[in-house]
Amino acid sequence: MIDNVIHAALVMTTPVLLAAMGGLINRIGGIVNIGLDSMMLAGALVAFIVASNNGSWPLALAAAGLSGGLVALLMTLTITRLEAKEIIVGLGFNILVAGLVRFFLKTAYDTSGTLNLPDISRLPRIDIAFIADIPVIGAVFSGHDVLTWFAWIMVPLTALFLARTRPGLRLRAAGAAPAATQALGLNPLTIRDASSVFAGFMSGLAGAYLSIGVVGIFSEGITAGRGFIALAAFYFGAGRPGLTSVGALLFGFFDALQIRLQGRGVPAELVQTLPYAMVIVVLTVISLAARKNRGVRS
Repeated sequence: MIDNVIHAALVMTTPVLLAAMGGLINRIGGIVNIGLDSMMLAGALVAFIVASNNGSWPLALAAAGLSGGLVALLMTLTITRLEAKEIIVGLGFNILVAGLVRFFLKTAYDTSGTLNLPDISRLPRIDIAFIADIPVIGAVFSGHDVLTWFAWIMVPLTALFLARTRPGLRLRAAGAAPAATQALGLNPLTIRDASSVFAGFMSGLAGAYLSIGVVGIFSEGITAGRGFIALAAFYFGAGRPGLTSVGALLFGFFDALQIRLQGRGVPAELVQTLPYAMVIVVLTVISLAARKNRGVRS
């Protein structure tokens, strides 16, 4: 059973981790991206349609990333160029994209709620023969698809990018000191826009993972608020990719656990709240710790 829980936890972690890495970059660049869920939803729908029409999962992933990036670009231009409030814009885009998806399903496919298309090209899973049957280790390293590996590889790469590269330092400067960045001849707004597009691209991949990696169908509620969970994960990480991945993994574990608890005599409606209750607890602990630290400094 432990192997099944570990494997399921990593599966549930992947979409949150992808979106959280994008959101982390965006936050360091100076924008708190509340609209990650809209980008995930757009990516999930586009990937599902492309995977059915073309039978190519790489093309589906590329289309999902581009669609998420496009939504992010429209959102960030509203914030950086029109000076709209990022929280209001992000929530507005979540509602807007959800409405557009519902309208598109009704007009293009004469359906609502769920879309099921034939010949979906699913993400291939990578089985490592010599460790697949080893308890725990096999569950961790074998039987996962390319996006799961990509999500975890992005954790050290993101840390390296932020700490050791010139673009990473410029990104941090654009978020922390935009006036100083501008004095150096750089445009902090353009840097922020680029960080938003990256967040959209990663969120689009996260949505694709849900539709062609996990379930093989598309539904209007496929993201299930995971964009907000990703938001909580990078707040938990406090700008550190490694700690952000721990926050995403915590959600993935509790999400997998609630799936296992269903059907064991525990009401499903109660069990399904477990991952989200965990997020509230984590954010509360972070808030209390921050308040305590402020009290110590004063």
